[in-house]
Amino acid sequence: MVGCLQGKVVLVTGAGRGIGREIALLAAAEGAAVVVNDLGVSPEGESTLETPAAAVVAEIVAAGGRAVANNDSITDAKAAQAMIEQAVGHFGRLDAVINNAGFLRDRIFHRMSHVDWEMVVDVHLTGYFNVSRAAATYFREQAHGSFVHFTSASGLVGNFGQANYAAAKLGVVGLSKSIALDMARYKVRSNCIAPFAWSRLIGTIPTDTPEEKLRVDRVKTMTAAKVAPLAVFLASDLSEDVTGQIFGSRKNEIFLFSQPRPVRSVQREQGWTPQTMAEHLLPAFKHSFFPLDRSADVFCWDPV
Repeated sequence: MVGCLQGKVVLVTGAGRGIGREIALLAAAEGAAVVVNDLGVSPEGESTLETPAAAVVAEIVAAGGRAVANNDSITDAKAAQAMIEQAVGHFGRLDAVINNAGFLRDRIFHRMSHVDWEMVVDVHLTGYFNVSRAAATYFREQAHGSFVHFTSASGLVGNFGQANYAAAKLGVVGLSKSIALDMARYKVRSNCIAPFAWSRLIGTIPTDTPEEKLRVDRVKTMTAAKVAPLAVFLASDLSEDVTGQIFGSRKNEIFLFSQPRPVRSVQREQGWTPQTMAEHLLPAFKHSFFPLDRSADVFCWDPV
């Protein structure tokens, strides 16, 4: 059986470990040539001497696939441009970009530093823009291409201690939708995935309470390999009519997330004052207000 990415070229960022690694391996198994990007940083974004991208490339090549390593940072716009040029120069084309790279610097909000904020937003949002923008020109010229961006339930729903990560990941949703709208005329697609899977980043979540420990134990049953098929599907021509959507992958469950739309409306012909808002608007809207849920509150059942 011919793989769904046969003859295609895919760039996967943050592909040295975890979800990115599983995506790179499956993309290669489905016939793609893969640019395996990974900077080799710690879970908090600190530099290390590790070169995980090379190990993944070796694994792909040993299995008979084609791959090349890239060890640059997506936060550098010139480096992001070079990744695209590397893919086209080495393999002759580029068909999909999977924006997966990232790290966490979790802090409760009143203790979060400007460095914590800037580093996380720089990689998860600006970095995704850098790579996408570099690929967009090439995709436009060939009138074909797919972007797959990793968002998070932390941004879509909420979580403690992740204001930087949640803001960036919700920003990714806006970025993806804008790309989908702007580039639809060139047959370029853009979608998001919120993954639920155990990784070294999830391993940084505190387990100080029984509830936190239960949550982490539940996540441990969800492997990164379970997320890869959705990413590969969205990168392939099998999903040629799918764009501007937000999906979730949780073990064997796949979700389609809602997108913000009005849920209630009130009007007064004479206009509003703060007082009439309290008297009229608040009672009308109150029962539709969203609670301060976290991801664990919404996805409270054991993964299937």
